Amino acid sequence: MEIRQIQYFMEVAKREHVTEAADSLHVAQSSVSRQIFNLEDELGVDLFIREGRRVKLTPLGRVFFERMKQVTNLMEESKREIKEYLNPEKGTVRIAFPISMAAHTLPSIIYAFRTSFPEAKFQMSNALYYDLINGVVTGDFNLAMIAPMPPKEIENKINGTTLFTENIVALLPFHHPFADRKSISLRELKDDPFVVLPEGFIFREQVVNACMKVGYSPQIAFEGKDIDALKGLVSAGLGIALMPEMTLIDNTPRSTVVIPLNDYNLKRTVGVIYPTQRDLLPTEALFYEFLLKTYDRLNEFKK
Repeated sequence: MEIRQIQYFMEVAKREHVTEAADSLHVAQSSVSRQIFNLEDELGVDLFIREGRRVKLTPLGRVFFERMKQVTNLMEESKREIKEYLNPEKGTVRIAFPISMAAHTLPSIIYAFRTSFPEAKFQMSNALYYDLINGVVTGDFNLAMIAPMPPKEIENKINGTTLFTENIVALLPFHHPFADRKSISLRELKDDPFVVLPEGFIFREQVVNACMKVGYSPQIAFEGKDIDALKGLVSAGLGIALMPEMTLIDNTPRSTVVIPLNDYNLKRTVGVIYPTQRDLLPTEALFYEFLLKTYDRLNEFKK
């Protein structure tokens, strides 16, 4: 099995089209087809189902693709690791995060890190909660900021640390009957229309579960694709939203008010995770230690 065969196989698997893969690789289509044929012949199985000019992975092809994706990631990490050991302060941090951290949390910590290590680079991706966990396990990225911290049962695949805990608050239109209150109970919002994130977002589950715990299912009026969309919907008077407190720092929309919840201790843990099966690369390890020290100081200051 040759590296070139794996490279051609991965490109065809991602594009599901031999011609497009060949164009991307800047080689002849016949060369790609020949390498795929040789690989299948060596393995003794069909990796693709041919459908005219298009192809699809067979079940065994899908298994092989996932394994080769891990191998490819490890090869790239090995090359980076050698370079970064020479000078970790100039390396790259691959980190993923939920969209709720895009506006304040992650930019703030990256800014602080690059104040100390100005030549460090970042490769960032955002993803849904379970995709963050799976991406760390499979090697798509080595670090992920995440909220809430994952359950105990997957600790054999990931390590991590809780960095801080934040309150969940209510965001109301300024004309709402409770807008001048110092605090409200979650149950008092049972007759209000809610604006929430789409299905699949863990924070939506938290909101719905919190309402269910105090005796009602929230009336979902609108869905917004991200936290900023929810803010816009509330600002337009189309409903109320529960929000992580951190997302409203320096970014509370006009025509809205933030009200603490007083009868339900609704919080979320925010942390960072990394894989148990792989070591962090030098620059990533440097950033991880920076995260721990920074939030330790911040948490002490809050006390």
